[in-house]
Amino acid sequence: MNISAVSTGSTSLSLSQRLIAGSLALLLGLTLLVGTGFAGDYRLHNGAHDTRHAMGFPCH
Repeated sequence: MNISAVSTGSTSLSLSQRLIAGSLALLLGLTLLVGTGFAGDYRLHNGAHDTRHAMGFPCH
């Protein structure tokens, strides 16, 4: 039996690419957090509220 591994090679991102990716991830996370925190639907707001308390974030 012959087993061969496929090497895809890893490429490292430049500093500017890492900053862009990090900024986009931060923006998405803040949008989700703020969007659910100020949501008009009480079920969405309460779900986010309980999650924030479970993770240790104050919200009041």
